[in-house]
Amino acid sequence: MINNSTKERVEKLRRQIDEYRYRYHVLDDPMITDEIYDSLTQELRELEELHPELLTPDSPTQRVGGKPLDKFVSVPHSRPMLSLNDAFTSEELKAWITRISKLLPGQSLDYHVDLKMDGLACALVYEKGRLSRGLTRGDGLTGEDVTQNVKTINSIPLTLRKDKTVSAHYYNSTLEVRGEILLYKKDFEAINKQREKDGLPKFMNPRNTAAGTVRQLDPALVAARPLRFHAWGIIAEGIKTKAQEYDLANKLGFIVNKQAKQVTTFQEIIKIADYWEDERTQLPFNTDGLVVTVNQKNQFDRLGSVGKAPRGAIAYKYPPEQAVTKVKDIFISVGRTGAATPVAMLEPVVIAGSLVQMATMHNEGEVKRKDIRVGDTVAVHKAGDIIPEVMEPMIKLRDGSEQKFQMPKNCPECGTKLVKAKEEEAVWRCPNTKCPARLSNHLRHFASKSALDIEGLGEKNVELLLNQKLVSNAADFYKLKSEQLLKLERFADISANKLVAAIAEKKRPELHRFIYALGIRHVGTQTAVDLANRYKDFDKLKVATIEELQEVEGIGGVVAESIVAWFEDPQNQELLVDFKNVGVEPKQIHIKKSKITGKRFVITGSLESMSRDQAAEKIRSLGGIFQASTGKDTDYLVAGANVGSSKLEKARKFGTKIIDEKEFNKLISG
Repeated sequence: MINNSTKERVEKLRRQIDEYRYRYHVLDDPMITDEIYDSLTQELRELEELHPELLTPDSPTQRVGGKPLDKFVSVPHSRPMLSLNDAFTSEELKAWITRISKLLPGQSLDYHVDLKMDGLACALVYEKGRLSRGLTRGDGLTGEDVTQNVKTINSIPLTLRKDKTVSAHYYNSTLEVRGEILLYKKDFEAINKQREKDGLPKFMNPRNTAAGTVRQLDPALVAARPLRFHAWGIIAEGIKTKAQEYDLANKLGFIVNKQAKQVTTFQEIIKIADYWEDERTQLPFNTDGLVVTVNQKNQFDRLGSVGKAPRGAIAYKYPPEQAVTKVKDIFISVGRTGAATPVAMLEPVVIAGSLVQMATMHNEGEVKRKDIRVGDTVAVHKAGDIIPEVMEPMIKLRDGSEQKFQMPKNCPECGTKLVKAKEEEAVWRCPNTKCPARLSNHLRHFASKSALDIEGLGEKNVELLLNQKLVSNAADFYKLKSEQLLKLERFADISANKLVAAIAEKKRPELHRFIYALGIRHVGTQTAVDLANRYKDFDKLKVATIEELQEVEGIGGVVAESIVAWFEDPQNQELLVDFKNVGVEPKQIHIKKSKITGKRFVITGSLESMSRDQAAEKIRSLGGIFQASTGKDTDYLVAGANVGSSKLEKARKFGTKIIDEKEFNKLISG
């Protein structure tokens, strides 16, 4: 016989563990440590082993459960899981609104707008509050029963969460929750890093990986990957709007996208679409557009469907980030640090709204691993402003004329033998600092906006000066005369004098900008700032030892060795002498203590009074630290216009103080 106290203990443990699961996986707000969670789960498991009659299918201990299946069983959906028609332009979206408005004459429409998640659609059936079945979309009419696998996903409740504001009807009847199974970008990257370490081929993208994981016959393999479920619909009686579906799903214990909004006009939909087209790279998951749905359920139902798509919803798609094209050639590009990178020359193709003709292939090893050949038909990927990348060849389309790539032994620009550094064996480098390609890239970097920001020294002018042999290193910029420039095609009196004056203005550059402009390997903008703040004088940095450099926050052994090696290189020593001879002298840092000294700032959204770069410079000049993204150590998030809710939520999670532009200006004034 089981005594009542044991039974009560088991029930309390289940309730408490599920509440912790909800806080951790749905609200992203853990109440306890992983160790405490594991300890409670272990206690529950031991009690269930002692008293197997208390074990139920919805117990938290059953998430990893189930023996491997022989195959998946096909099950009909309660209602068809219809796919959506697509709109690729604002005109097509407007035409859709016009069509459905004609079908509902005299009725005003409002719309529910959400991000279109790039995952695997899934339907979860709950009987009297307990998960009884999980089905993939399948062909829309019939799906595969993946119940054992979805039970391993922690953001899916095995028992619907109790909420006092929710009618008992939803807990006592059959309810179906539909949504998307996702793999977050950070988790996908971690999986691929581990696979690379294990010598396994990397997965292509998060969507395919999530879909492939859910269809594993062994639930233990599914449990090993951090999948998540985001709800976007509920089939149940008594729901009047799409917005209510989201609210109910959230109360029942599911993740729903907080980015979803209700709007009434076409212009509002386009405003949301334009915002997320730029900001979607900041989301934890991939999205390729929006889902726009008629919000009122009675109107949605009256609109019916056409073919396999409902009339009352549409997917508004962004320009594709992937495309297929052919590799015309593979050549080597030599960067400012000497890295020799294979680059594919492609038949021109439009990706994400821009014409792509070249794509990086990173290094020799990547080309061999993917087996990309000249003449191959390949899939090419581009996300946001990231350089296009060749993903994989379409091997079945080969005709035998394709040619394998061979990495050259010598630099294609200067003929110097390529070498590999010990700590970076994947990358071949040209060691010749006078290499034309290295020099060109270095000079462009030196004058770039994030380095010395010399107005008028863009790519074309740098190439012109190099071709005319007017410069052979960055110090030569300061020797240029107006009369020399006037002999060149691109210059007249005003432009020549302007460029000479712009260069002269940078004879006393800020120390951190000068350090970054030198192009030392592994030294980015923030590392340059940290070095400037630590040494304050360029001459002191020049003689710093590896041990001293490693005392600077964020600088490890590899970076420290790279800095010392740069200053010990005879050619770089000659360059510094040249800078001194032409009067270039970086400003010493004299940081006065201010209200923000030592405080860490992140800026998100657009500021009216200054650019982000100007704000960063102001923060640094007052002894503050500018960060690219919010972390546990961030003190202030400066929220400008058009800030995504996810960024604000992250700041709140870390306890970061959120201030607007007006408060920020008060902090930095004086």
